Amino acid sequence: MHALFLVLLPIISLSCLETNKTDNKVEDNIMVRIETVYGNIDIKLYNETPLHRDNFVKLVKEGFYEDLIFHRVIENFMIQGGDPGSRGAGPDARLGGGGPGYTIPAEINDAFFHRKGAIAAARQGDNVNPERESSGSQFYLVKGTVFPREQLSQMESQINDRQVQSMTSRIFRELEREAINSETQPDYKEISEKASARVDDHFREAGYFAFSERQNEIYSTIGGTPHLDGAYTVFGETVNGLDVIDKIAEVETGPADRPVSDIVMSIRILDN
Repeated sequence: MHALFLVLLPIISLSCLETNKTDNKVEDNIMVRIETVYGNIDIKLYNETPLHRDNFVKLVKEGFYEDLIFHRVIENFMIQGGDPGSRGAGPDARLGGGGPGYTIPAEINDAFFHRKGAIAAARQGDNVNPERESSGSQFYLVKGTVFPREQLSQMESQINDRQVQSMTSRIFRELEREAINSETQPDYKEISEKASARVDDHFREAGYFAFSERQNEIYSTIGGTPHLDGAYTVFGETVNGLDVIDKIAEVETGPADRPVSDIVMSIRILDN
């Protein structure tokens, strides 16, 4: 399965989704438009992810995204942009590591998931970014695919395994640092047992991940990228222009999943 790392080296029905008859009224949310040669994509930004919403609006108003390209496109997965180094980049440029010089604290909300048309923040991987902080500017729009419910059930297990491994690794490192700072020789067997016990306690209290009935319905009809749920901040959704995402996701790509012909974007705030 694909992941949305920043590479430092290089239900309903479709009509319901497009008109956005969801939890919040469109007029209550900031709307942005991504303009491309393939058409426009109108996006509602969630008020429940204010750090990402406000940062995105700030960058749009500053013209940060003007003339950037979708530098990473994977069919049936997503289209990604927001690297300032992509503006006027030559065909051999290594893209994907750029940003405004800061990250954004994660605002992962179980109510918002990787349905087709979702906009989410790219980030570095858990091994170097255990807090799952978002890139200050890079984002992706979900294309995804439709999944049978049986496959979604299998995916729940995979997501839980990933979360257990990530949390265990983080707690293990914390316990190791505590031992080193206390100037005692780390007992790695004991540290491992303590880390596992804490993780077990956490999931016993909080429960394991499970797709909601709404997620199951959307992923099995409209589609998306459910394996990314709970790991990246989703901060908005497409209300018009799913067909544009489809068109961009199907373009010919070369090395590092960069489109052979640059797809330039322009983003502006819409009046509600």
